[in-house]
Amino acid sequence: MSGGMRIRHTMIRVRNLEQSVDFYTKLLGMTEMRRRESAERGETVSYVGYGDHEDSTHALEIVQEHDQPEEFIHGNTYGHVALGVPDVQALADKLLEAGVKFTTLPQLVREASPNRLAFCLDPDGYEIELTERR
Repeated sequence: MSGGMRIRHTMIRVRNLEQSVDFYTKLLGMTEMRRRESAERGETVSYVGYGDHEDSTHALEIVQEHDQPEEFIHGNTYGHVALGVPDVQALADKLLEAGVKFTTLPQLVREASPNRLAFCLDPDGYEIELTERR
């Protein structure tokens, strides 16, 4: 059934597109794959990820609505976006130095595991899991 099918992107809404693009590109090393503005839909959209949009396995679609809601609520069902990273501690140090907030500082996944994880927040409070596998 999956012949030629793949997950293309995950979409999140943000208050400030530029601030979010900077977070994901400058701090997490993604590239902005493409951007589009739709006056008809009242939004500006950026796709960020690792690699080229057409060849990448997955992108994050960041959407800023032109007519922002007064209250910005994630709801009670949002989980997190997970990123595999080579060195959780090194990345966490860089993010902490840049003022990024963490909900879980780097720690072992399990007591006997060499793998580490951490959870930080993007500019809109979306939780990002940083996972290292050794």
